Amino acid sequence: MGEIFLIDSNSLITPAKQYYKFEIAPKFWEQIASKIAHGDIVILDSVKNELLRGNDELSEWVKNLNICTYIKHNDIQILRKYSDVLIGIKNNKCYKPEALQEWAQASVADPWLVATAATFGYTIVTFETTAGTGLSPNAPSKNPKIPDVAKIFNVKTANLYYMMSALGIRLS
Repeated sequence: MGEIFLIDSNSLITPAKQYYKFEIAPKFWEQIASKIAHGDIVILDSVKNELLRGNDELSEWVKNLNICTYIKHNDIQILRKYSDVLIGIKNNKCYKPEALQEWAQASVADPWLVATAATFGYTIVTFETTAGTGLSPNAPSKNPKIPDVAKIFNVKTANLYYMMSALGIRLS
């Protein structure tokens, strides 16, 4: 099997609201559902929970998914790596203490995504982008970004379009 993608909620919310609304691009959603059913795209429970909070077409779509690989964040391997992720943020001089407070909230899926991808070798699909050169001990940030933290744990991140290309998802 090739590259497996762990999807961030923003990589489904953004297209549903902006680029590929259900009535405009039903083929996109059919193909994403198919890739989820075949295990090319895996779903983390905390991401699914975020998506189900909405009362919209996306939450209905998520309810009806056939998920091949559904990951519960309380897996012991993930819990160990999650602890490492939070310690990594705490000890990184590029982040303020507020960064740890933000990511340590139970409802925040980001550290779970990094921990899960690091544990199983998945590629995280997110619209978040790196802080780049703006991330510095001279000007610590209170807002960790998935790509920056993922890099610390040798986790690959990609955007939705990379995943679509890699999985052969087409709009027509």
